[in-house]
Amino acid sequence: MFSTNMHVGQRCVRLLRGRIMSIITHPSTDCTAAPQQPLGGHTTTVKRMHSILAQHPVLHSGHISSQTTEGRLGVGGLRYCSVTQHRCQVKQSDCEEPEAKNVIIYEQAQAPSRKLPLTEMPAVIDLEDVPSLSALEEISDEEAIQILVPQALPPISFSLRDYVDQSETLTKLLQLGVDLWKLDQRRNVGSMLVRLDFQSDVAPRLLFLKDLGLQDGQLGSVITTNPFILTESLDKLKARVSYLKSKKFSTESIASMVCKAPYLLNFNVKRLDNRLGFYQDILGLNPGKTRDIITRLPRLLCRSLEPVKEILKVCELEFGFRTGEIQHMVTEVPKILTANKTKLSKIFDYLNTTMGIPHSLIAKFPQVLNSQFLRIKERHLFLKYLGRAQYDPAEPNYVSLERLVAVPNDVFCVSVALATEEDFERFQKTL
Repeated sequence: MFSTNMHVGQRCVRLLRGRIMSIITHPSTDCTAAPQQPLGGHTTTVKRMHSILAQHPVLHSGHISSQTTEGRLGVGGLRYCSVTQHRCQVKQSDCEEPEAKNVIIYEQAQAPSRKLPLTEMPAVIDLEDVPSLSALEEISDEEAIQILVPQALPPISFSLRDYVDQSETLTKLLQLGVDLWKLDQRRNVGSMLVRLDFQSDVAPRLLFLKDLGLQDGQLGSVITTNPFILTESLDKLKARVSYLKSKKFSTESIASMVCKAPYLLNFNVKRLDNRLGFYQDILGLNPGKTRDIITRLPRLLCRSLEPVKEILKVCELEFGFRTGEIQHMVTEVPKILTANKTKLSKIFDYLNTTMGIPHSLIAKFPQVLNSQFLRIKERHLFLKYLGRAQYDPAEPNYVSLERLVAVPNDVFCVSVALATEEDFERFQKTL
């Protein structure tokens, strides 16, 4: 039994020594051999030999295991075996000739991956840009104080005053001279302005008005009167201006009309065309005189037509003016078409009934119908008190209606009444 075990042990030692000698004589072949001899073959053989020797009861007892191995192989042989085993497991990139054609690529086992925390993750830094602060980065109290945080707009407010500092639109409009306090009193206008963006909504329309011919000082008054022009489509605004130019309105006339009637460009082309046709037909004027009336009083295109029809009927039926006289009065004073009917009737009755002025003189100087009733009454009574109330052109000391109502008080007292201004003021106190 003992001889049999000794025989098996000696055989294993011989096999192991022969294998090690082959590694010593052909080291490169073992590391870069053909695929049928894997690198892990030597390690497997050594492990098998050690397992056989360890399982044998006699060799495991210590009589031959270590002493015999060290005696037959020597300590240097075992060390070389372990070193050779380690060298055979080196990656291909560590070889001296990585570009050789006969080199077999060795795939090393992938090391287990681990997730790095956020603070250890490699970050891509653009050297041209200033890196932004991370939400997780700790900063000092001094740096926190220097951070500018924009103030949020108040969700509810009863005045535009609370939004001026935060809204670029309101700030720019205020600089243009827009009276925000007036717009604040109008319903839904304030909320409309707050929602507008200055660059995309307001600036293009301001440039359009500038190109039309409006001055910087006129923009504020136009927007104060008509803030809704900031919400009109640019294409529609340009179409309305093109229509007016097609009707032979000059660019200067259009700019003047927009300043006098800021709502003019808010009406579509069809309405503008209907208004122009109406005034030309009902007044019986040629296109040139119609353009002149509209240029001087452009709000005729913005107002309703019913009050105008009523004024014309009053002048014709109640006052008794002829068609030619009405045309002359409207051409000279277009404001008659927009006058208050009660006021107009009161002035005409006083001129025609009390002062005895005929229709022809009133039609010759229609500005008297647009004057203040109190001024006409006070000056007429003062001239009557002085005995100089003479309105007949055929009589001496004739006082024209123009000199009666158009000149200031000092000129009226000296040149018409032939009295002092103090006398006229004392007379006014007696009324």
